[in-house]
Amino acid sequence: MNWIELSDEGQLAHIKEQSTQQPVVIFKHSTRCSISSMAKSRLEREKQADNVLFYYLDLIRHRPISNKVAEDFQVHHESPQVLLIKNGSCVYEESHNGITMRDISEQAVIAK
Repeated sequence: MNWIELSDEGQLAHIKEQSTQQPVVIFKHSTRCSISSMAKSRLEREKQADNVLFYYLDLIRHRPISNKVAEDFQVHHESPQVLLIKNGSCVYEESHNGITMRDISEQAVIAK
């Protein structure tokens, strides 16, 4: 898994820009939550979706960024949570046990 760490609020503008060229996933992870750890592990065991960038947000360390993600992409905060960003907007989001690489891959194709 090729995670790109999301650790600066300024990266959100870059993510929106990148998403005009290819789908971008933001994975919001709580290092204190066993369900979040399980979802992260499940993603890392699967083949990464083709032509999708994957950002990892440690929301315990970067709670203000997590709040800004929810605000910018108009989604209710959850943890764990994946957001699929295309053309600057969230086109798919899922949380908890619903997070699968298969669904992300399928939604990325639909979003193209």
